[in-house]
Amino acid sequence: MSRYLSEARPAELVRSGYSEDEKAKLDAFLASATSENTRRSYRSAIRQYQRSGGPLPATADDIVRYLLLTSERYRVATLQLHLSALSAWHAFQGVVDPVVSAPVRQVLKGIKRSNGQPQQKAPPLRLQQLGKICHSMTANGGQPGKLSSVRDKALLLLGFLGAFRRSELVAIDVSDLSFVTDGLEIRIRHSKTDQTGQGLVKAIPATAGELCAVTAVRDWLSVAGIESGAVFRPVNQWQQLSENRLTPSAVNQILKRACTKAGVDDALQFSGHSLRRGLATEAARSGASFEAIRKQGGWKNDTTVRGYIEEGSRFKDNVVSILFDLNQEHQA
Repeated sequence: MSRYLSEARPAELVRSGYSEDEKAKLDAFLASATSENTRRSYRSAIRQYQRSGGPLPATADDIVRYLLLTSERYRVATLQLHLSALSAWHAFQGVVDPVVSAPVRQVLKGIKRSNGQPQQKAPPLRLQQLGKICHSMTANGGQPGKLSSVRDKALLLLGFLGAFRRSELVAIDVSDLSFVTDGLEIRIRHSKTDQTGQGLVKAIPATAGELCAVTAVRDWLSVAGIESGAVFRPVNQWQQLSENRLTPSAVNQILKRACTKAGVDDALQFSGHSLRRGLATEAARSGASFEAIRKQGGWKNDTTVRGYIEEGSRFKDNVVSILFDLNQEHQA
């Protein structure tokens, strides 16, 4: 089995001319070239390919056979991920990439047309639903309850109002926070669309009422006694704080659990991405500009932002509403 399954390394033939110190630096730089989430996904995809009997290196026929074998087992998006992993494996080994061959591309195109389904998206969280969730997390006359509830409120409010990706949210350290007069500034050191670490600063204005993320984050840091390191950490069943960092998947679990407790409809359909989509669609409903939405979410792809705006504005200026409003005016 290739060493690529555990580390992002080129073929040993390429590495053979380097000293041990140079190899160590090379490995560190290669590991930084892609995110840990991507490497983890690729390792899993390669394992699944090999478990099905697929050889490495592979030929175009090997890849086509794999697609025929798995076309009804996996969604198209999963197959595309597997092909990306296989393509990366061959690139690292310095051998011909069979994934780019015409037969593979044509078979995948046929699978898309035959089996393609609309991508299942987690529903956006509404502001009203977020309010219901936060209200359920308070007890004893409005005072925060369990340590985990204080954390969850801060996590979900910040995730929603900052339109954070899960990976960005759990990567925040205390040193990334700057409490200022108008609210909170958060430095994002790395993100999905900023792999080179140029950085991004998100502003979270202080607001009145229960949905103030700035107050929630302050409360969490104070109650948990966190002064450095990861902001969001696991809390066990005895309400003991861990020194570790929450994982991105934990954000999904926390949101689903919070939605269930608050009695939000279809609670288990929500995921961490519901926070990010929720801010975009709610902002669009409220008339926020394209640039303001794009800036808060840190989106690089304008098409993605326009999709969220369209989704949030489906019932705003809808021709049916206009038609009935005019009809009511004529009858009055």
